[in-house]
Amino acid sequence: MADAPFRPFDTHLDRDQAASILRDALSGAEDGELFLERRRSESLVLDDGRIKTASYDASEGFGLRAVKGEVAGYAHATEISESALKRASETARLAIGDGGGVMAPPPAGTNRTLYTDADPIAGADFPVKVETLREIDAFARDLDSRVVQVTATIAASLQEIAILRPEGGLVTDIRPMTRVNVSVIVEQNGRRESGTAGGGGRVSLDGLLAPQDWQSKAREALRIALVNLDAEPAPAGVMDIVLGPGWPGILLHEAIGHGLEGDFNRKGSSAFAGLMGQQIAAKGVTVLDDGTIPDRRGSITIDDEGTPSGKNVLIEDGKLVGFMQDRQNARLMGVAPTGNGRRESYAHIPMPRMTNTYMLGGEADPADIVGDLKDGIWAVGFGGGQVDITNGKFVFSCTEAYRVKNGKVGAPVKGATLIGDGADALKRIKALGNDMALDPGMGNCGKQGQWVPVGVGQPTVMIGGLTVGGSGG
Repeated sequence: MADAPFRPFDTHLDRDQAASILRDALSGAEDGELFLERRRSESLVLDDGRIKTASYDASEGFGLRAVKGEVAGYAHATEISESALKRASETARLAIGDGGGVMAPPPAGTNRTLYTDADPIAGADFPVKVETLREIDAFARDLDSRVVQVTATIAASLQEIAILRPEGGLVTDIRPMTRVNVSVIVEQNGRRESGTAGGGGRVSLDGLLAPQDWQSKAREALRIALVNLDAEPAPAGVMDIVLGPGWPGILLHEAIGHGLEGDFNRKGSSAFAGLMGQQIAAKGVTVLDDGTIPDRRGSITIDDEGTPSGKNVLIEDGKLVGFMQDRQNARLMGVAPTGNGRRESYAHIPMPRMTNTYMLGGEADPADIVGDLKDGIWAVGFGGGQVDITNGKFVFSCTEAYRVKNGKVGAPVKGATLIGDGADALKRIKALGNDMALDPGMGNCGKQGQWVPVGVGQPTVMIGGLTVGGSGG
């Protein structure tokens, strides 16, 4: 049975008293709010034929924030009560001092609904989830005799939030999240390789537990693993690169996305600081951050300050036209918030974060883009990566890539890493495919120790002159 709806002012606090305490805490401040949250999550992992993990977590609490200028006082607690709120109020006030501030207007309201409010954990019985994991394991092993290990994961969570403003306004959101992952390891002639596929979103578990969904994930994981069985050492050097559609947008997310967040630009630490209105990418390149796409992993009806999410154009036809903003940085930069104020939980202060960040497609046929590659790498899958926000330099590892010479796709390559910097890579884009796609719903983004779910996307893209690190010649 699902838990009762999260109503903190019915069960924990008197709303009028909470608003009064909040107003006292924000006396002289320019902004702030009381953020209340309840979160429940469940994860089941089957590894090598056995249930390795079956976990259930539940938490709730609040965070109180007081903002003045560049300073923010923040206090949080796991106990939602009047006494805890008073203690948090006193703590948050210490950071902002007395007087001088004029309270910013509250966020605009919205009646939009982007996803279901049903609890996905309660959407399927526990024995059904366990049996589905066993079916995934058996199915993947039956696909190919070279499969020696299977790992399958079913995860679901529900986050319920309420945001109280000092003027008394209250906004709420209920955010489901689900995901199914399949990983396989294959062995042939003493060589082992792995492949992983998965995804989900702000949807119920019903569709993800349907055989046609997880079977396609198992087949894709096996396909990647078998490709890598035949992979040769990746070449090293400077060469043109073609990136596949969808998940390879993670390179876009990391290499330039963080650099377009408001706080880094206000402080001048981004490689894009001071370049508003200038040509920072090749003509035809348009990049958006869009939290309004229904059911997507990175979507949010409202952000964690209560601002409705937006469809925000960041780069238009190569020109820098916008940054992602929370309320504090937007106010300090003299612009409007964009619905990108996000936090990991009640224990974290909000900051500008991405939602679903993607590059629009062009007109080129993807096959023609690969056919125009004279000597380079066609990279269609990515693993981990790192980026330096101050200069945009990135390093990304490929999980599936192919050698291409004179337009002919050759052997898969293993151990390829792409090295470059985001600002330079944007200018080196030579072609945009007509196949823009979003990722299957598996991204998480880290910033200053906070993790939030995100989405990425792009079309097939050719980038000239990236450095490829590899072990081959």
